[in-house]
Amino acid sequence: MKGIVSRFFSALLVALSFGGAHASDKLKIGVVGLTHTHVHWIFESEKQGQFEIVGIVEQNRELAQRYATQHNYSMDKVYDSMDAMFAAQDVQAVTAFGTIFEHLEVVQKAAPRGVHVMVEKPLAINMEHASEMKALATKHNIHLLTNYETTWYPTNHKAYETIKNDEVGDIRKVIVRDGHKGPAKLGINSEFLDWLVDPKQNGGGAIVDFGCYGANLMTWLMDGKKPQSVTAITQQLQAENNPQVDDESIIILGYENANAIVQGSWNWPIGRKDMEIYGETGAVYADNRHNYRMRIAKGYDDFEETALTLPERGAPYNDPFHYFKALINGEISISPHDLSALENNMVVVEILDAARESAKTGKTVYLK
Repeated sequence: MKGIVSRFFSALLVALSFGGAHASDKLKIGVVGLTHTHVHWIFESEKQGQFEIVGIVEQNRELAQRYATQHNYSMDKVYDSMDAMFAAQDVQAVTAFGTIFEHLEVVQKAAPRGVHVMVEKPLAINMEHASEMKALATKHNIHLLTNYETTWYPTNHKAYETIKNDEVGDIRKVIVRDGHKGPAKLGINSEFLDWLVDPKQNGGGAIVDFGCYGANLMTWLMDGKKPQSVTAITQQLQAENNPQVDDESIIILGYENANAIVQGSWNWPIGRKDMEIYGETGAVYADNRHNYRMRIAKGYDDFEETALTLPERGAPYNDPFHYFKALINGEISISPHDLSALENNMVVVEILDAARESAKTGKTVYLK
């Protein structure tokens, strides 16, 4: 988790370009759940002054106090339920940092109040939950976003621009690799670990936790188009650490003229979030958040390479919560296939459902 935290802090330095904000301009955000450790991101982002966390919903008082000490917030902000927070505070938007299973309840409580919602990836535990969430968001006209760390990587956006500018030809193959050595080996806090390895609360193991990144990126690259087929295998290489869920997954997505291999794993010795895109005339490599390469084919195995170290993107496209605020305020717009968009993430959940079914049955699943 140290690598994620360090990248979050580097992104926050660029957020300083926002400048100060008057109290009346600040978006009033409620944080629902503290058991997902990405929650540290929003507490650090709040320091830039663009929004205010007016309430926190967490029944685990010990966990809430621990984070209160770390991030210097008052325990007066902590409520036992969403109903109690909404009754006490004027909340404009909420961010969900609990289990994936709990995302549905957050939307059920927030949407009828006209409160916008951002959840951590993936959108939902399954298509049944996702469909109800979408129906509620549509009925009550709220934004329902899904946040991924890789959404804010400058390299991924440079890769997207390269493809859309036809610099390496049409996409033929994409390989996305995400993961780390496994949550148990990372020594994460028990409140997070307990539900990450619970199939009911997380929906699976690595196939969900890290398979969702590749599904999200590929849906974006394909302008929202679904794959025609989904084939997946899973393994359990750390049965002692993950007795109820997979920790190794490979998902193959088949499109009419392209394919993608999504490798989500809790068995990488070194944490990684990288992507390779192969076109007809060249290849693009988003090696990490900042290191980007493009290779143009020359002959059989020779190539010309361009390597770049990219700076953070400009505000509000460098921080999920500032992006959320700008979208709610109508300062920016979102396309259906964008990385955070509801439509994109409905496809992601459909892919994950199909992947789990394929891994279970040993058969390719064809999407309608």
